[in-house]
Amino acid sequence: MIKVGLTFDLKDDYIKLGYSAEEVAEFDAPETIDALDNAISSLGFEVVRIGNIFNLVSFLNSGHRCDLVFNICEGMFGIAREAQVPCLLDAYQIPYVFSEPDILNLTLDKGLTKLLAEKAGIPTAEFKVISQISEIQSVDIPFPLFVKPVAEGTSKGIDGYSLVDNRFKLEESVNYLLNTFHQPVLVESFLPGREFTVGITGCGNGTKALGTMEILLNDQAPHPIYSYSVKKDWEKYASYRIASDPVAIKCAELAVEIWKLIKGKDAGRIDFRLDNEGIPNLIEVNPLAGLNPTYSDLPILARLNGTTYEELISGIMDSALKRYGLNICK
Repeated sequence: MIKVGLTFDLKDDYIKLGYSAEEVAEFDAPETIDALDNAISSLGFEVVRIGNIFNLVSFLNSGHRCDLVFNICEGMFGIAREAQVPCLLDAYQIPYVFSEPDILNLTLDKGLTKLLAEKAGIPTAEFKVISQISEIQSVDIPFPLFVKPVAEGTSKGIDGYSLVDNRFKLEESVNYLLNTFHQPVLVESFLPGREFTVGITGCGNGTKALGTMEILLNDQAPHPIYSYSVKKDWEKYASYRIASDPVAIKCAELAVEIWKLIKGKDAGRIDFRLDNEGIPNLIEVNPLAGLNPTYSDLPILARLNGTTYEELISGIMDSALKRYGLNICK
């Protein structure tokens, strides 16, 4: 039987070490790991729960190996943190699900991702990356502006303070983000229109859009942005629907183009928001999309589009096995 290692970061493991709920927002809950274990096992694989990168180091140092690793580790330290587990697996020549280190490193840095998009002619909001507070003087983009950490996920560092309409608020928010997240801050034009996320599966010429999901905020939402506080209480503030109008179709086309451009692997999510003219602009690329079957965007999108959680995970596994040439019996 083929042995599949499961690498992941559990919220509880880091909260016990003193980290805050927001600091571990990207990490997983036990029910996510249970769901993945059950889905992969149901496909006929033997699942070995390894855990975070520190557990993986111990696992490898003890001489253990897997035929394939299903990696959802987000990492804790550094802008290249999502790439750490894949780098380690590459060193040991162990195949793994999802994208390679260079792709994970690129896409976590939203500034670099937007530069690549601009170069490829893909619309994205005008932006600047600020590394220290004195650089705010160089920001000449018209208000309103949107600010967020350059390398976070799960809407960490995105809240009411992210939408600013004057220079005083801009300086206040950027200063807060620099001191809180200890990384550069992305300052960009605020995109006022509809927001979409596109689910992607496969890679290369086999890349497909799983569907386009629109994120709808209700009247109770504290601000017009899909923020960290909104995501925490998504059942109270947000709803989701599969969109199939021309704008949604355009988002799906752009997502496939971007996924091929960055050479994304197996599955992910790409987010868009419309500008003043109704044109989809790239927000960010997520090659390590959340996989909680209940509240993560990619499984929600799949479910709304008629794809079960088990079918989603099966497609991801099939993509990885195919690109590694692992035509092996389960």
